[in-house]
Amino acid sequence: MALSYDKLTEQQIEAHIQRIPSWKIVDGALTKSFSFESYSAGVIFAVAVARAADTLNHHPDIMIGHRKVTVSMVTHDADGGLTSYDFELANRINAIH
Repeated sequence: MALSYDKLTEQQIEAHIQRIPSWKIVDGALTKSFSFESYSAGVIFAVAVARAADTLNHHPDIMIGHRKVTVSMVTHDADGGLTSYDFELANRINAIH
């Protein structure tokens, strides 16, 4: 998949989300919550997500809670829309978890 900061259409978003069904669109952001057996396991996961994000130069919002980490993202360079970068990062995050 060629990565682009071009904003995806609703139809393109639907096609991408079919490949990662555990992710949802919440208030326009690609979002998923992950559960962990401990708080520290969630923090370790969040750090791994941050490293993957740095590698891709595409940075999500990460909320660390008690045994739960929520990741959400949009592409700021696409006026807050979703791009192929969001879905690529979601795939990389799934590979971590």
